[in-house]
Amino acid sequence: MTNTLGLRPLTARSVVLSTLLGSHPPRLRARYLVRVGELFGIAEGTIRVALSRMVAAGDLVQSDGEYELAERLLARQARQDESRFPRTLPWDGTWEIAVITAERRPAADRAALRQAMAALRLAELREGTWLRPANLSRSRPDIVEQQCTFLTGRPEDDLTAALWDLDGWAATAHGLITALDEADSLADRFTVAAAVLRHLLNDPLLPPELLPGDWPGPGLRAHYERFEVDFGRLLADHVLAP
Repeated sequence: MTNTLGLRPLTARSVVLSTLLGSHPPRLRARYLVRVGELFGIAEGTIRVALSRMVAAGDLVQSDGEYELAERLLARQARQDESRFPRTLPWDGTWEIAVITAERRPAADRAALRQAMAALRLAELREGTWLRPANLSRSRPDIVEQQCTFLTGRPEDDLTAALWDLDGWAATAHGLITALDEADSLADRFTVAAAVLRHLLNDPLLPPELLPGDWPGPGLRAHYERFEVDFGRLLADHVLAP
């Protein structure tokens, strides 16, 4: 497998984090997380050290022997779930356009706004102007409402290629599908599946009218769901069992 697919080494932290991000609610007892680590050949002590460090870093909250995602990572889980099961609307050709109207914004506010715009899957046409097709159902965070004015309209030109690298996203998606099919160990499948989730976070979720006919988004989601079912059975049989 190649790092061009965004694969990251399997570590105790990544195993704990990915397991909790995929759990609903995202909370498990330490002994269950130790058992998950054992599936990947990670020693109990290594998992427990990772848990302590993640609590100290603010990634996890520990209470009565259970570890759960902290608020920041709960927001990531929500974005991850939305990427797997996007809430799309029928598209009538209109676009939502966000114009930044706030003045003299601190650097932290500017950075937070860019992050929020990306989470809303808006693309920046030029500094201060963000837009996308109006085909998604989602709420806007306060920082966006406070700094932007929203309009609706219809671009006279096709802006899709200027705003999103669809070829690049599709190439990586096809590579991940192949990697998930060819992975022959649990560790490899787990590693690729985590990369799939990260890649889905960058799916622009455009209406079909603006996508090429062989767009791999649905296929990538279907491959991940098959992995999720298999991994869920493994957890039920070997981790969560009494």
